[in-house]
Amino acid sequence: MEYGILMAADSEVDFMIHGLFSYELFGQTLWITTSHVCILIVMLLLLTFALIANRKIKHATEVPDTFQCIIELIVEKLDGMVENAMGHNAKYFANYIGTIFCFIFLSNISGLLGLRPPTADYGTTLALALITFGIITFQKFKHQHVSGFLKGLCDPWPIWAPINLIGDIAVPVSLSLRLFANILSGVVIEALVYTLLAKVAIIWPAALHVYFDLFSGAIQTYVFCMLTMTYVNQAIEDGEY
Repeated sequence: MEYGILMAADSEVDFMIHGLFSYELFGQTLWITTSHVCILIVMLLLLTFALIANRKIKHATEVPDTFQCIIELIVEKLDGMVENAMGHNAKYFANYIGTIFCFIFLSNISGLLGLRPPTADYGTTLALALITFGIITFQKFKHQHVSGFLKGLCDPWPIWAPINLIGDIAVPVSLSLRLFANILSGVVIEALVYTLLAKVAIIWPAALHVYFDLFSGAIQTYVFCMLTMTYVNQAIEDGEY
């Protein structure tokens, strides 16, 4: 592939984001980039797995086979993680947390498939963080109401309102930058290894992929989801007291 959708597509490894084609919309030129294509591939993989899993569970047997055990294990672990973090609020957010967990994790480890991880694009992580921020803000207004929200904003004194507001705005920024920076750092290091050490980069860089794509990818997925659950739970509980 000419534009580096696959990281090792050419003899020269390319980890940059490239525009594949452009189109005009309302007088503006918009680009479909390699990040969009990689996101689409991740979404198709998740959708395919979900459809197969749904069909399998509908025809579940009393003695589960290997695939059914994997599905049940994934659901059990995700539900357990959400329940441990959110308590009685888990039932309302288990689907959302499970969805972003699967998407972020598969995006992070997509480097193992030769793709450029979509989460190494700030546009992807910012979108995820803004969705989370929208849920947090909605829960604040739902449980604290406008009066409670304004009261918390002015706590402990009204003069602190600008600082508290900055603190709220910093939530999506910190969530998105943390995930983006950690995944991008792995992409950059792997690019340097493959580019500068091309002649000796045989077999041993697999250890880098295990660490940056699998281990670090799993950790960053867990951190993003745990922070999401913590912020949402805090927004709900602050309105109950």
